[in-house]
Amino acid sequence: MILKELTKIHFITITYYKDGVLQTCKGRVHKLDLYEQTVSLKDENHQVCSIRLSGIKEIL
Repeated sequence: MILKELTKIHFITITYYKDGVLQTCKGRVHKLDLYEQTVSLKDENHQVCSIRLSGIKEIL
């Protein structure tokens, strides 16, 4: 599965929509929850950003 491959990549940048606003988050995949359909990224400051899979526009 493509999403599980993302956990092997060190740092990724995700552009996503949250509440109708385009946002960007950069970090490592911390948790991939397929049941709740979210991915959590942890940045270099160890802050966790949770993103719904349906809101993702682009992954770099």
